[in-house]
Amino acid sequence: MELFGSSGIRGVALRYLTPELVLDIAKAAGSVWDADRVAVARDTRTTGELFANAAASGLAAVGCDVDRLGVVPTPAVGSYCESAGVPAVLVTASHNPPEFNGIKLVGDDGVELSVDVLERVERRVLDDEYDLADWRAAGATTAVEGAVDDYVNQLLDAVDREAIADADLTVAVDPGHGAASVSSPRIYRELGCEVLTVNATPDGHFPGRDSEPVPGNLGSLSRLVATSDADVGIAHDGDADRAVFVDEEGGFVDGDTSFAAMADACLEPGDAVVSAVNVSQRLVDVCDANDAALELTPIGATNIITRTRELHEEGVNVPVAGEGNGGVFFPPYRLSRDGAYIGARFLELLADAGDPVGDVVAPYADYHFVRRNVEYDDDAERDDMLSAARAYVETADAEPNTTDGYRLDYGDAWVLVRPSGTEPKIRIYAESADADRAEQLATDMLVAVESGR
Repeated sequence: MELFGSSGIRGVALRYLTPELVLDIAKAAGSVWDADRVAVARDTRTTGELFANAAASGLAAVGCDVDRLGVVPTPAVGSYCESAGVPAVLVTASHNPPEFNGIKLVGDDGVELSVDVLERVERRVLDDEYDLADWRAAGATTAVEGAVDDYVNQLLDAVDREAIADADLTVAVDPGHGAASVSSPRIYRELGCEVLTVNATPDGHFPGRDSEPVPGNLGSLSRLVATSDADVGIAHDGDADRAVFVDEEGGFVDGDTSFAAMADACLEPGDAVVSAVNVSQRLVDVCDANDAALELTPIGATNIITRTRELHEEGVNVPVAGEGNGGVFFPPYRLSRDGAYIGARFLELLADAGDPVGDVVAPYADYHFVRRNVEYDDDAERDDMLSAARAYVETADAEPNTTDGYRLDYGDAWVLVRPSGTEPKIRIYAESADADRAEQLATDMLVAVESGR
């Protein structure tokens, strides 16, 4: 697809992402959807209102009435769509810096659109083909109150409130000034936790930290946990569809580690887990231990959603899916990422174990991950290096997975080489419980790639 990537469309606001483009995307989506009403929502970014207005105008122009939800977390949009039976245009750039904004399209089941539907929307935009209404059929706009309240209540009903409350947990929450500021602290308080907050005022400039919940951005949360004797820290990205954790000493818990721990708690023999091709060895080992299948997709939430739907249609149970960036799906709840729900499931895990975070995640933490980047000057050089990688893979003592680049699984370790989708780089990843083995796998692939220059 030319416009939509692995999780919607994103770009620097008013440069790549313009009101005109948002208007066209909304007109195209409204033309493809068989819907009389469509919701429009946004996160806290400073350009959010501008783009939400453009989206509402585009939808009204093709005859759709518009429900304006205002600033709400992405999972609350999914909740509203599912309950009201309407699709949505969501203005968000998720974890990107404040100068970015973007668009996600959500179906009337509360789930991001599948690849085939996105392609239909994209084709309308590229062909400049819209089902424009005349002046008598233009859509009307209604401000909707209570979407966050309804979402919070649905989430609370979906988790073990009693077990979490009985655990008497102190939780430090860092919404990163994003959309979770209006929901997550409230959710964990209503779950019976004592809640401390940092960066919890909605502000699209993200003054306290950058939106992406990675270790370098979570110093304030780590200090809060360490100095307050909190049991756990929970951090979100800008639109609140991800959650990552800080342990009781203020140490960052790798997303692959928490994903593996939560998967281990809910898998049964015969189940399947869907994840991206850069999946951690931790999850591979958890699936093996539980006699569960592991299905790999190209990187990105849209691809994971599409494959999970296919497996459901085949009668395969998928209790958990996602990636190691904090974006975990629990399909029996909803086939969308929900940062607050991910956090609540992790609190259930802590409550059930009765142990501190460090002990709970310890069985999944002793792995070594290596990443290398190789820059290239032009497409020809990239293609030559990927050809060299392919030649190396074809001689390796492992069956390659070519879902997205080339991945070699050795049982106890893996290595992946793939071109970046956003930068002029070829990325190499390797992982093993043995640090030396992970380093050697990455180095061998790096030598092979660079031989193609």
